[in-house]
Amino acid sequence: MVESPDSSGTGASVNWFKEWFNHPLYLEVYSHRDNDEAAHCIHTILSLSGLDLKNPESLSVLDIACGAGRHALELARLGYRVTGNDLSPFLLEEARKSAMNSLVSLKLTCCDMRNIPSSGHYDLVVQLFTSFGYFDLKEDDQLVLNRAYGALQHGGWYVLDLLNPVHLAGNLVSHSHRMAGELTIIEDRAFDGDRITKTMNITHPQGKTTTFSESVRLYSKEEIIAMLQKEGFTIKSIVGNYQGEHFMKTDSPRMIVFCRKQSFVR
Repeated sequence: MVESPDSSGTGASVNWFKEWFNHPLYLEVYSHRDNDEAAHCIHTILSLSGLDLKNPESLSVLDIACGAGRHALELARLGYRVTGNDLSPFLLEEARKSAMNSLVSLKLTCCDMRNIPSSGHYDLVVQLFTSFGYFDLKEDDQLVLNRAYGALQHGGWYVLDLLNPVHLAGNLVSHSHRMAGELTIIEDRAFDGDRITKTMNITHPQGKTTTFSESVRLYSKEEIIAMLQKEGFTIKSIVGNYQGEHFMKTDSPRMIVFCRKQSFVR
């Protein structure tokens, strides 16, 4: 991420996420994110996977790109053994403080999602709230799926939460203006090939304006299924929102894919 749009035409640098997710403004800009929404999301995941029927203390969960820990903390509060991983030391420190204040146990690790260890350790791996498709090369996105597969035990679940590109194309808000505390935020969104880019001009009360951009590759339902199956995943279901409603190609805002690593058979 650069503090002013680059000259590539996309408005976002190749590694935009490295600076933006580690910048103190990030949490101010997204202060409206809802913990209740995170709780609904986790409830849906546990219910649809059937993991809510098992003793949470017996299950290990990995939250890839956990950010400040909204979802990881909810899982930890429920008693699961949770590891949150992110590239941003700043966001991981926020997650650590929240865990301490909430008196819950939360393990945190810092590495690029392309370098997640293939431990074969986890019963559930989640990757939520549009935390996939950041990289310049599709091969790197495929590598992330490979790492998620390797991190799971046989029979483990992987839940990948994506934007639904068909719904987005019909409902894109190209320009918006909002306040976050004392910050004035003007957001411009545009498609750039198979990516969606959002440029944010953030103006402080003193008049200083800082610019950041985000860019995420969009995947069709058919394409992401093929990528997951390439790694060995079995697709179990796809839902269209955090309440777990059935995925509708034109109407669902999200595309949340539930899949499993094949069970070990002797």
